[in-house]
Amino acid sequence: MSQWDGKSKGTLLGYKIFIFLIKQFGVRSAYTLLYFVAAYYFVFHPKSFRSVYFYLRNRHGYGTLRSLCYVYKTYYVFGQTIIDKIAISAGLREQFTYEFDGIEVLKESLAKKQGGILISAHVGNFEIAEKFFADIDVDFRINVVTVDQEHTAIKEYLEQVSPNSGTKLIKISEDMSHVFQINEALSNNELICFTGDRYFEGSKTLQAELLGQTADFPAGPFLIASRLQAPLVFVYVMKEKGLHYHLYAREAKDVKRRNVDSYLNAYTKSVESILRRYPLQWFNFFDFWSRDSTK
Repeated sequence: MSQWDGKSKGTLLGYKIFIFLIKQFGVRSAYTLLYFVAAYYFVFHPKSFRSVYFYLRNRHGYGTLRSLCYVYKTYYVFGQTIIDKIAISAGLREQFTYEFDGIEVLKESLAKKQGGILISAHVGNFEIAEKFFADIDVDFRINVVTVDQEHTAIKEYLEQVSPNSGTKLIKISEDMSHVFQINEALSNNELICFTGDRYFEGSKTLQAELLGQTADFPAGPFLIASRLQAPLVFVYVMKEKGLHYHLYAREAKDVKRRNVDSYLNAYTKSVESILRRYPLQWFNFFDFWSRDSTK
């Protein structure tokens, strides 16, 4: 099931080592260390290994040996995206290149003066989008809707390294005050960003097929998107070879206002199209699909 515990893997010491390497010897030196880190996760994290292997073997249909190889590569690429995020946030943005595919979609959305809702997924490296958007002639602010359950020591350390983020966090709260913050941001023609592929225990969920098998998705992003007037855009920041990124923005197609299923189905189709192109950048390292419905 696509329920997540809200905590990412990694230690404070590990982050400090990578940041030291990045600052002293460059991004590619940190990539070298990743060969050993990826091997460690490949061998000593059987739970995440099984989840990634299942995704590659059953959702993409790769053979056994290829799936095993791709599990290791998935860990490695995931590590690269973390290093890139740290490097870019620490002021090394100029070492990276990017191309933007669909900037007109965001421009048209903001021109309507209704704000915009962005829904992404845990694929690629969306967290660095702000650093690339800054180079584009579009004036906007991103608000990220989040459940704040990450490791506090790591968060505090990363905030010291990269204190100048222009992204505002809207934390989901039991008193529903986040809904008012979302409405206020949209009224100011700002962008609201959700991830649509993880939920937490006790939260409302919806079901849809992704890559041919049913999975659970958080209801919140799609309920909000279906009830508000704001345009909906799916956005992904995908890693290419070297230090290059490809940013995608896609307008939601065939959605009907107040029909939440149409919004969720448009989302899953969009995520599928990205995963077909970038199969090694699916970074949900847990049991995403219900195994009893395996096809």
